[in-house]
Amino acid sequence: MPATTVSIAAGGISAPLGPTVMPDGVNFSVFSRHATAVEILFFDGVDDARPTRTVRLDATRNRTYHYWHAFVPSVRPGQLYGYRVEGPLDPARGLCFDPGKVLLDPYGRGVAVPEPYSREAAARFGHDTTATAMKSVVVDPRAYDWEGDAPLRRPASRTIVYEMHVRGFTRHPSSGVADKTRGTYAGLIEKIPYLKDLGITALELLPVFQFDPYAVPPGLVNYWGYQPVSFFAPHQAYSSRQDPLGPIDEFRDMVKALHRAGLEVILDVVFNHTAEGGHDGPTLSFRGLDNHAYYILEDGGARYADYSGCGNTLNANHPIVRRMIVDSLRYWVEQMHVDGFRFDLASILARDPSGQVLANPPVLLDIESDPALAGIKFMAEAWDASGLYQVGSFVGDAWKEWNGRFRDDVRAFFNGEDGMVGRFADRLVGSPELYAHKQREPEQSVNFVTCHDGFTLNDLVSYDRKHNEANRENNRDGGDDNKSWNCGVEGPTDDRAVERLRNRQVKNFLATTLLSIGLPMILMGDEVRRTQDGNNNLYCHDDERAWFDWTLLDRHRDVHRFVSLLNARRVLRSVRHEEQRLSLAQLIAQANKAWHGVTLDHADWSRGSHSLAFGAELKDERRLVHFIFNAYWEPLVFELPAVPSGKPWRRWIDTALDSPDDIAPWQQVPPIPGHSYRAEARSVVVLFADLG
Repeated sequence: MPATTVSIAAGGISAPLGPTVMPDGVNFSVFSRHATAVEILFFDGVDDARPTRTVRLDATRNRTYHYWHAFVPSVRPGQLYGYRVEGPLDPARGLCFDPGKVLLDPYGRGVAVPEPYSREAAARFGHDTTATAMKSVVVDPRAYDWEGDAPLRRPASRTIVYEMHVRGFTRHPSSGVADKTRGTYAGLIEKIPYLKDLGITALELLPVFQFDPYAVPPGLVNYWGYQPVSFFAPHQAYSSRQDPLGPIDEFRDMVKALHRAGLEVILDVVFNHTAEGGHDGPTLSFRGLDNHAYYILEDGGARYADYSGCGNTLNANHPIVRRMIVDSLRYWVEQMHVDGFRFDLASILARDPSGQVLANPPVLLDIESDPALAGIKFMAEAWDASGLYQVGSFVGDAWKEWNGRFRDDVRAFFNGEDGMVGRFADRLVGSPELYAHKQREPEQSVNFVTCHDGFTLNDLVSYDRKHNEANRENNRDGGDDNKSWNCGVEGPTDDRAVERLRNRQVKNFLATTLLSIGLPMILMGDEVRRTQDGNNNLYCHDDERAWFDWTLLDRHRDVHRFVSLLNARRVLRSVRHEEQRLSLAQLIAQANKAWHGVTLDHADWSRGSHSLAFGAELKDERRLVHFIFNAYWEPLVFELPAVPSGKPWRRWIDTALDSPDDIAPWQQVPPIPGHSYRAEARSVVVLFADLG
């Protein structure tokens, strides 16, 4: 390895932050209010034990206000670098400078991870991490041919979200993806035909910002990715290309390919905490640059506030952090072409630097008022880990909300809980109880029954309790109130009656999610009954329990077909108003609805009721639609309205029937005789009748 050279940098400029590629070099700028000295370290290889060049920044020439900056000639894209920062050490006041640490650039667009990366070394004060630290990568965002690509900006009313894990989607040996690309952005590209056939319109990717996979109990791995170390760099391990610039280009290749197929890309973003954890956590970047700016501190700076449940809380409404969050979002939209964001524990962004909840949080207003982000999808997980719950009251006009009440109430209804009919009805029609006061479009509510956090849909109907023993926390982790029901047997079974009931319940949940008014979301693998063996907190396992098992596609092809036909009808254009592109849910939202029970116009809202029906006239399609939801444990006969045209009712869906009769292709809906319909126990029925 060449000997390290030390030089004094040219002055450079303070803006923009991060590395800016220029014709003859790169300008670097980083924020640190209390630093007394800053060095930029350059490396030829990610595993190098020492830098090949060190550039010292002069406090007079290379500092403007709290910004340290330098222009370094001859540096090109792909260059590896890091910061070494000196400053006062006084943990009681939140000053945690450690000159032994090599720090990531908060604005670095790429991250390289050395083979000997050590989280433990980064947590030991004074220990030199030059050989074991992650390194930032100089990236020129302009150096890519997008071939005319741009975010798709599909209306929310025509969006069906598929929440997926990039690695888990193709990592399983049964995926059919080449070994080199299994579990990568490139591997996902190979499965685009499957996604198109399924009929979803948007992928919501679990975190793809570079994260620390070792921010978990010893012997486990952070699989979900909710431990970010960078808000600008795509996760390196999800790329089949391991050269410094490979992950950036491969991610963009994936986005471009998905857009060509008409599929949007939504990122699950974690702006509520970082992988640096609490006081005993590692110094990787933010803590070593400006602990006071980046984190909410308590007791005069001695402790980290923990509203995230992960050891620290990002100080989202500090001016520096606000700017970083908005700059990150703009970068992913303008330079990486993503279509939207789902904000993990978004309610934390409503807290001020003391942790108090703000009526008008500046960072949220900055995000939705930024003109570069206009029209981009924003989805909020409107709660945090300290009890703040803002579903129905999240601040701002542009935000959709993950509707946790939809999840809980729909589960409870189909599990036969008393007193759920009224709440279930509200969830079906867009949760006006929660959102009517906002006078917003029905898609304010993101409707889901399952997501990455909790049981899969198969496990929701197969387990009464969680089975998280493999997480090494004595089954204490993960939620206890799952509103699940095992249908009579805990776990896998050969009992055909139990298995048939489970299959019916799975279809009940899918039909309700995809037919309700709002923006639907389904979880990766639910369409083939993917199981996690009853584990409802699989954040720490990167194995076949977490991956998409593609052999299930043959085993549960009836469920896959059911979902595909539901999706196809939800986004089908109106026959008479092709140019308006009205979805089925949108037509129902605009229609006058009548609530019924087993008797017409007599819905039973009593606590002991377990069934409901409602009808609507789809004027644009000149059709009547009638929905029956029977969560009772016995069959019920429901009266049907008379059809003015005299034409028969036609059965589109009956989840009690075996495939292919459980759902018909839209142009092949069979007629049914009579003026009533027998809905079997625990079933969903959807009927149509033509008016002309």
